[in-house]
Amino acid sequence: MILRNVKSCTEINTDNNSLLDFLGVKKELQGLQKVSQNVELIASVPFCLSKDGESDRGYSWTLSTFDLDRYDERIDPQGWDFKRYMENPVVEWSHRYDIPAIGKIESLTIDDKGLHGVVFFNSKDFDPFGWSIGERVKAGVIHAGSVGFRVLEIEIPDKKTQEDGTYLIFRKQELLEFSICNVPANPWALAKPNALAKNIEAVNSETSEQLNHLSYWGGLINKL
Repeated sequence: MILRNVKSCTEINTDNNSLLDFLGVKKELQGLQKVSQNVELIASVPFCLSKDGESDRGYSWTLSTFDLDRYDERIDPQGWDFKRYMENPVVEWSHRYDIPAIGKIESLTIDDKGLHGVVFFNSKDFDPFGWSIGERVKAGVIHAGSVGFRVLEIEIPDKKTQEDGTYLIFRKQELLEFSICNVPANPWALAKPNALAKNIEAVNSETSEQLNHLSYWGGLINKL
């Protein structure tokens, strides 16, 4: 788990015990506990293209589910608060706040399976780098995504719930941002191959000039 101070954007890698200590949560107490610390958690979560894949409406995505991740944590789909996020629904590259967004999200919805939305990557005419990330996703090169969120309420599960390895459950959380990234922390944070396969032929037909076109931001990131 990566913890980021909302004001300073300072990032700290932490384990579960350190996270609970930082948030001031009593890990010896089971059940629901509210969190008052104003910090952002960055967690790679189950992320996949829907069966519809790409369309004129953008990419249909599942951003988060209740699956157990590699940090032994779960995020309750019913606990998502994304009202403020939809006032500025940016899609970022690898949680980078210091470069412009590479796209946006529309139509966020929640069901029993997770948090879903439609991702639109920026157009090539004004953002070749953002467009190129979309092309990598379409080609199946990049499969993963990650959410940044502010924790509002957590649950320390009882011993029965912990039998499957669940250490911590996020019950209420505010969505701050969503990022496309290279390597997920969650083993299920992958796009579905079937949804991507039909796009590979279209990508291969692009000219080398289109695929190798560099933008200002693409060049900048390569230097960082």
